[in-house]
Amino acid sequence: MSFEPTDTSPTSTPKPVAVVAGASGFIGGELLNALSTWGYTTRTIGRSPASADATWDRPDLIAELIDGADLLINLAGRSVGCRYTDANRQVIWDSRVDTTRTLNAAVGAASAPPRLWINSSTATIYRHAMDRPQTEDDGDIGEGFSVDIAKAWEKEFFSGSLPATRRVALRMAIVLGDGAALNMLATAARFGAGGAQHEGRWFPHRRYRGIGPEASGPTIWRGHPPTHGRQRFSWVHIEDVLRAIRFIDEHEELSGPINASNPQVSDNHSLMKALRKAVRMPIGVPAPRWLLETGMIVLRQESELVLKSRWVLPSRLEAAGFDFKWTDIEAATKQLLR
Repeated sequence: MSFEPTDTSPTSTPKPVAVVAGASGFIGGELLNALSTWGYTTRTIGRSPASADATWDRPDLIAELIDGADLLINLAGRSVGCRYTDANRQVIWDSRVDTTRTLNAAVGAASAPPRLWINSSTATIYRHAMDRPQTEDDGDIGEGFSVDIAKAWEKEFFSGSLPATRRVALRMAIVLGDGAALNMLATAARFGAGGAQHEGRWFPHRRYRGIGPEASGPTIWRGHPPTHGRQRFSWVHIEDVLRAIRFIDEHEELSGPINASNPQVSDNHSLMKALRKAVRMPIGVPAPRWLLETGMIVLRQESELVLKSRWVLPSRLEAAGFDFKWTDIEAATKQLLR
């Protein structure tokens, strides 16, 4: 199979090719549109041959797709919006680590490898932080299931020597847009359940235990100390994610882990207040841990989304001159939920 530029007329200059893996999510859809406006021809890697130019079960086609591409962006990964059963834990691991390993092999074998490879990562790699912000240079790596996933993901990404390819692990905070995280919290706010979520006592469980050959953290999870709804909430607007990707593309000095997180960090209380205002619901019943966990069982979600304190700052992006457009949580939620 051959992947030629769309415009092949003799007088035209072929557009650079951007390969996007995992483009079926809401970030991927927005990214494909943006890449087209930036002058790229886009090709995709995914699970379904009906919606992708190459699928994960055809590493030969993936290698052909990547060889000669200018840019590679990997967003592949099963959504963490689920209960962390043993089966789901393994799928979340495989969908990140195995796919990144496949791409690494393809880039390493390419005669004309991409000049830039941006791989999705997560700001959840840092510890539960109530005392100080976490940056790329002085942040403390956490422990447990979600952190182990992130560490293994980045380890696979940065493995091996790829001298012709600049690599950036984009440690994204919770992305606000037409995705599961914002929609779930906005729905709660619309129905009057948009109060702050409070950490507290709950039955110990094993779902957050570490995973992989370097599993970390306790086997039994017992929760964090009470936060009273003041756990930090690091977030980033989808528009700023796209702007950051383009900025990284244009700034060759940027490589390694890069935090994509708004410098104006909110907290859970302020987030839920902003959501209530955005959906015009004056009432917001607070959710103590026992009530939150009961709701999460019904929704088939995990409370980690709202109870872990994520206090992450984008020091490398800001040092390079990147300016975030969306820094006010109330303005961002109002614009996204209008």
